[in-house]
Amino acid sequence: MTDDANTPLALRSSGPPLLSVHNLHTYFPQEEGTVKAVDGVSFDLYPGRTLGIVGESGCGKSMTARSILRIVDRPGRIVAGEIRFRRRKQLDANSDDMRAVRGAEIALVFQEPMSSFSPVHTIGNQIVEAILLHQKVSKRQARARAIEVFRDVGIPLPEQRLDAYAHQLSGGLRQRAMIAMALVCNPSLLIADEPTTALDVTTQAQILDLLRHLQQEYGMAIMLITHDLGVIAEMADDVVVMYLGRVVEHAPVDELFHAPKHPYTQALLRSIPHIRSRPRERLASVAGSVPHPYNRPTGCPFHPRCPHAIEVCRTQAPTWEEVAPQHFARCHRAHELQLIGVEEVARTT
Repeated sequence: MTDDANTPLALRSSGPPLLSVHNLHTYFPQEEGTVKAVDGVSFDLYPGRTLGIVGESGCGKSMTARSILRIVDRPGRIVAGEIRFRRRKQLDANSDDMRAVRGAEIALVFQEPMSSFSPVHTIGNQIVEAILLHQKVSKRQARARAIEVFRDVGIPLPEQRLDAYAHQLSGGLRQRAMIAMALVCNPSLLIADEPTTALDVTTQAQILDLLRHLQQEYGMAIMLITHDLGVIAEMADDVVVMYLGRVVEHAPVDELFHAPKHPYTQALLRSIPHIRSRPRERLASVAGSVPHPYNRPTGCPFHPRCPHAIEVCRTQAPTWEEVAPQHFARCHRAHELQLIGVEEVARTT
């Protein structure tokens, strides 16, 4: 990916990226001001790899995914940038072309399946309808395909579950059904938006194992959106860290956990419980709070919460730098800051 001073370089990989997002801006005009939900985001995702997008709530992770699929709710709109999927410009595609892409080539798994399934139709009817929308098959063939994918995602008694309503399934089974619905058309990219947040720890581990298995079986790329760095450490190949709608760090997962360069990433890592933490030891937290979207700080947006901020941080927005091979950060002091009390904690939690 070519680059200007405000967008990150792509992590190098053989072959062209499956998905390329460049300098993407998605804004929400309001009476009080404009919310810059996505403010110059850039990254590449390669076939068969998993890209983790991490950050606090409200940092723009989900809105980035919705922008890629062009399902931004009004009054929000994409005001600038470029999105290429299989080298095709998605922002130039008409509504019919985008409907053909959504579900068939790019599938989305939401945090809470109850918001995705209709409560008045069986899960099977909804999945069969999705198959018929994208593939030229009979209704009987579509149902057989739905049963096959239910088996792939580990749903017991798939023929019976297919005729159930969403409220009749447990949270774990609903999430598996949501994943099945995403996979029925063999997408090359699966966007998983907080897929395990609403689940208990045991079910969360099962869903993550399932996603790994299905990625190998289907050969798809995964964009994994989460606030959980433990999930990122377990699942991702590359990581994008977002803050206030911007990417502040972008690196391979091992590099990011061993040597984070941005103070925000360092603070997130210090907040993870460590296996060697003493009993009743108070967890570290990210100082301060996320600024109001109508009152974005000048200079580096993280400077009011950053223990290392200097005058230039308050007045000038930092540009992207390659601070290590394939490791990019948006910080004035990225080269001089040393790792402070941060270890590869997510591997041991």
